[in-house]
Amino acid sequence: MLSGPPASATVTADQLLERFLSASTRQRRSLVTQLEARLNELRPLLIDRLAGLDANGDDWAPGALIHWLLSEADALAADFRGRYPQGWLETPTGSGIDYQPLQVALSELAFEQADRHTSSILRQLAGPAAEARGYVYFSEVPPISGIDLQTIDRLWLCYSRGRFGFSVQGRLLRTCGGRWERLWPKLGWKEQGVWTRYPKAFTWSLAAPDGHMPLINQLRGVRLMDAVLSHPALQQRVKGAA
Repeated sequence: MLSGPPASATVTADQLLERFLSASTRQRRSLVTQLEARLNELRPLLIDRLAGLDANGDDWAPGALIHWLLSEADALAADFRGRYPQGWLETPTGSGIDYQPLQVALSELAFEQADRHTSSILRQLAGPAAEARGYVYFSEVPPISGIDLQTIDRLWLCYSRGRFGFSVQGRLLRTCGGRWERLWPKLGWKEQGVWTRYPKAFTWSLAAPDGHMPLINQLRGVRLMDAVLSHPALQQRVKGAA
């Protein structure tokens, strides 16, 4: 049996960070524990690394770096918030939506709050009637700005290590052969035929099953979620990631 220090102990914090940023998704996830064990060394490096990453992309690595930066209430976290008061990820909108509250909640791992922001944004995108009644009809989804649905999806992907978002739910539905009754348990929305009770029974953390968030309010039935996941802007992302 080979002996000696673990590989992470033989490389500098900067080298370990570079390995993480250049790795595949599976390799990255295996490196997270090593990185988190060396956060004292890593955190001072993160804000400069963020400046060199693509704020218009789909990569979830920057979101992990931001979570680590904000893991302490210190000067490093304050520096990040000062540089990026609206959030690091670029958030284009075709409807004048302010994504700052959603991005801040996601960056701070406040997933229940982020889910509520997402529901509010969907009502804004659907129009005044949806805002007045407090929920969206499935028939109001097709005209929704595709740019905005993609922005919401990118935000959730970035700040969940690629595990949450509309496109993740769409891909899982495809693996279930389009059968909704198979999807609900995968998402953690139903167990042994019983719907998960909102909000206390949901898992508002990175420990949740893939696709667990955002909720899209399953109590409105399949038609609303089907309309959202069938939107051409999201279908493009589901197929592109397949």
